[in-house]
Amino acid sequence: QVQLAEFGGGSVQTGGSLRLSCAASGDTYTYVYMAWFRQAPGKERQGVAAIRTGGTNDAVYSSSLKGRFTISQDSAEHTVYLQMNNLEPEDTATYYCAAGNPTSWLRLAPHQYNYWGPGTQVTVSS
Repeated sequence: QVQLAEFGGGSVQTGGSLRLSCAASGDTYTYVYMAWFRQAPGKERQGVAAIRTGGTNDAVYSSSLKGRFTISQDSAEHTVYLQMNNLEPEDTATYYCAAGNPTSWLRLAPHQYNYWGPGTQVTVSS
């Protein structure tokens, strides 16, 4: 089993920044990718970014982010980060960390991930 815990959510104004972190523990050898997803009330869970673990830094992003978010990792600490800049009210959502072994063209598909954190709330006010 893998346990994931997200940190760093909060409330910011439009244009602000936040950095989320996700620490993994347990059987961390069982997955290849870690990813961030988000879900706003009444909407489907959306893939934000995913990164291949182990130091290759092979990453993929949702095209809707317009380059505002950056995913990174500390492989030794089994931790992944999401730096979010120039935040907009539309970014308001619960952000989830996930781990799994997705098919390469489905790295931002929620059903490809086995393990999930409880989520952290991000609220952006105008």
